[in-house]
Amino acid sequence: MKPQVSILVAAYNAEKTLPRCLDSLCQQSLQEVEILCVDDCSTDDTLELLHNRAVMDSRIRVLQTPVNSGQAVARNLALKEAIAPFVCMVDADDWLSHDALQSALDVFATYPKTDCCVLHLMLHYEDGREEDYGLPVQLEMGEMLTGRKAFELCLDSWQLHGLYVTRTAFHQQYPFDTATRLYSDDNTSRIHYLHSREVRACAGVYYYRKHADSMTLGFNLRRFDFMEALLSLKFALKGESLPKDILKRAEGARWMNFIACYRLYLQHQKDISAEDRATLLERFNTILHTFRPSQLSRKYRWKPGYWLFLSLRLFDLQQRTYQFFKKTSLN
Repeated sequence: MKPQVSILVAAYNAEKTLPRCLDSLCQQSLQEVEILCVDDCSTDDTLELLHNRAVMDSRIRVLQTPVNSGQAVARNLALKEAIAPFVCMVDADDWLSHDALQSALDVFATYPKTDCCVLHLMLHYEDGREEDYGLPVQLEMGEMLTGRKAFELCLDSWQLHGLYVTRTAFHQQYPFDTATRLYSDDNTSRIHYLHSREVRACAGVYYYRKHADSMTLGFNLRRFDFMEALLSLKFALKGESLPKDILKRAEGARWMNFIACYRLYLQHQKDISAEDRATLLERFNTILHTFRPSQLSRKYRWKPGYWLFLSLRLFDLQQRTYQFFKKTSLN
């Protein structure tokens, strides 16, 4: 049985959530799949669970990273092994609807120029609530987006999310960005959309678990990886033939993220050790000097609290002043 879809599952200490994830993949209405599971040096029973499931279902293949390296590295390891013409990723704590993969393949068969088929995203909360993330109107109506338009939408606060089925050769040409342990793999979705001929959606559902243990929720020093991740995207976009207005939008999004990271630092600096504060300030200073006024929209030159100072001391003063007046106005 030749697989039609290769599913990439990166797992780290996921023994509690993996069973539901794997059940949803093994029970797909499309049976011609290969499930490439990568254990990223887990310290719980994740690896044993994967080996046991592989004995039960020969479509599951178990791989291992030599050292704990993060999701992007683990997914790239699986991506190299993928043999099906189509590929998608599913996090170890998430799952798919029964018809998700068949629904996506139907779209590819009907529209041969489609390079990315977006799944409907349902947010699943710990209390059982579910919330539809939603799709851009064109995709909801069954129409297509150009790659450029899809890129713009996911650049602007993820109006278009990055969970989809794509062509394996296409994905192997643009593997996951491993610049940072977290967040840089988001860049891969943006690059995929940018290079797509057409982007469409299918009826299949991706269930995304929202829980308190997630590395991307709450306060964690890893959240500052956003800065280096978006810098990696900036370097990737330099090689593309993009209009200046799109590049400025990308830089604007990066600048807003940098400010948000710094304000997060100010909010939690008392909870950060002196050593970590010194390291963070060094990172802030390095990233700050990658911005140029000419690459930002004019609105950032006049909006208080968002001015670009290439001196970290002046930038810090601006942010503290902004926060002071914001608190004063609220009182």
